[in-house]
Amino acid sequence: MSKSLSAWILGVTLLPLSVFASPTPDNVQAAIDWAQQQPSASQAQTWQTAAPLVIAHRGASGYAPEHTLAAYALAALQGADYIEPDLVMTRDGQLVARHDNELGLTTDVAQRPEFADRKRTQSVDGRSLEGWFSEDFTLAELKTLRAIERIPQQRPGNTRFNGQFEIPTLQEIIDLVKRLEALQQRSLGLYPETKHPTHFQHLDLSMEKPLLAVLERNGYDSADAPVFIQSFEVDNLKTLSKLTPIRLVQLLWIEGQPYDQQVLGSDLGYQQMITPEGLKNIASYAAGIGPEKGMIIPRDAAGNLTAPTSLVRDAHAAGLKVHPYTFRAENAFLPTSLRSGDVPSNRGDIDAELRAFLATGIDGLFIDQPDIAVRLRQQR
Repeated sequence: MSKSLSAWILGVTLLPLSVFASPTPDNVQAAIDWAQQQPSASQAQTWQTAAPLVIAHRGASGYAPEHTLAAYALAALQGADYIEPDLVMTRDGQLVARHDNELGLTTDVAQRPEFADRKRTQSVDGRSLEGWFSEDFTLAELKTLRAIERIPQQRPGNTRFNGQFEIPTLQEIIDLVKRLEALQQRSLGLYPETKHPTHFQHLDLSMEKPLLAVLERNGYDSADAPVFIQSFEVDNLKTLSKLTPIRLVQLLWIEGQPYDQQVLGSDLGYQQMITPEGLKNIASYAAGIGPEKGMIIPRDAAGNLTAPTSLVRDAHAAGLKVHPYTFRAENAFLPTSLRSGDVPSNRGDIDAELRAFLATGIDGLFIDQPDIAVRLRQQR
């Protein structure tokens, strides 16, 4: 018997019965099987959840279309500590993983004539958007769609997987995590983001209680559980802080204000939130912050890294963990001096960028190629 087969059998014997109650257990195993066949799954792995945490941004989205079971499984096999599903709501109140509620960029819905009449224009978080929206589809309808690569210009290689993978539900993602935990004999964390919570609340599709119901049903119900819940909005995190001991993370953008604060007529903006006083306020309801990485090390007019700000130090003084986003290996996303040639999709010197940020004392990071951060962490 092969070592991999015996490990799989051992993993199965350790699984709770709830895993086999999954409505689509074959999807979970198919994702693991696919991920194990990918070359990047054989990278050196570290399975200690030591700082800095490696958070797989939308899964291993640098290698496979984002927010698919395949991308999440590959991230786990690369040694990521946490996988990050962005969550939106369906018309029938189900939580599914998509970066946005607009589906045109990440699924083949535009090629589906049966859904042509679902295309419309609406306001989402104060912006007018045209497309197909998750809240106009039932879960059964969404399950007929297939994922596509969101940024094909930067990741042309990922387009070879277009049409292969379904949109996963939160429960399917949890089933995948439980199975991978048994297979790898280690903890694998969840880092869900509530997308557009005010928008969905106005549609009578509030996300907070359904999210907590799924998490608690699967044993994620304490501050020690391997889970963080993140959001760019403030009020939904404050609501969650009253409903659950699960750790919460306030996401931050470089300008403007959270959409819920805009709706409320508040003057609270992101720049105010990163002052020492603002960070103390965040610490009253959250365990950490997720800043855009330029808030930690800005870039100059030429696009090169400058000196770090005081944000990491100030956040730590307030008792907050710091998990910046998003690190990506392609030239298109790197500082100018770290790019390799002029082709946007080519890889540059992401190692140098990561080392600069790790030196600031961050507690974790979101990355599209988790294997790179895992390798660097091993070398430290």
